[in-house]
Amino acid sequence: MTLAVAHLTWLKQINTYTSACGRSIPVYKLEHDALDNKVMSVWARHFRNHYCQDEELQFLKNPLKTNSEYLLTEKFPHQSVAPGPSTRAGDFAEILIADYLQYLRSYHVPRTRYDRKGIANESTKGSDVIAFKKTPGVISDNDELLIFEVKAKASEKSRHNVLQDAIDHSVKDEMRLAESLNAMRQKLFDRKDFDGLQIVDRFQREPDHPCKRRYGAAAVYTESSMHETVVATSTTSQHPNSEKLELLIISGSQLMALIHELYRRAADEA
Repeated sequence: MTLAVAHLTWLKQINTYTSACGRSIPVYKLEHDALDNKVMSVWARHFRNHYCQDEELQFLKNPLKTNSEYLLTEKFPHQSVAPGPSTRAGDFAEILIADYLQYLRSYHVPRTRYDRKGIANESTKGSDVIAFKKTPGVISDNDELLIFEVKAKASEKSRHNVLQDAIDHSVKDEMRLAESLNAMRQKLFDRKDFDGLQIVDRFQREPDHPCKRRYGAAAVYTESSMHETVVATSTTSQHPNSEKLELLIISGSQLMALIHELYRRAADEA
């Protein structure tokens, strides 16, 4: 694991719940330490570079603004202007799940979703997280495409079942996949990331070269909002690919405060 994702050492599996339809739900806790300046700083840089590569800032920012001002007003979702806080929580959750899949589950996860984002306060359209596993050098039926729907509830003491929201919204991923892969391919080409392009190219050939298609639904909760009795009412029975759908929960204490601190550092340390 690289230093850039040292924050994943804070992620520990603490439990397993069971859904109303009998599915296992692994439960992780992000035992973060916002006072650990070293880990928080490298996490903030990793986080910032999803929106804008550091080496590009001087060319992309408004010349009358500092790096921090540009990021806070034109790139990052706003801290207090709605729907900025909920967009921040959603982006944070998606990036955390992408980190989990790439660095703990060994998937290839292109980070193109927030790059060149046109409106800071809006969520990017398309599938939340797309991950790949591919046999090197060949096209294989064992190559895997994984599409994760991610929902966040970072506010305190809410009892809303966002895992069920993620399950229900995952149904749309089949329709959004072609557009999401196309958007990913275009951004990888802009970066001249030809290795990444080849991976996307393989999975755009799925009609002629079958692969394993899998799905995921994840909920990222602040700890006070996660209640087992609520989450356990979740069901995958209406999902058309329920047998290929995995479930996941991540919680953390005072998650919104952590999210705001991460965005602050990402801007101030740019």
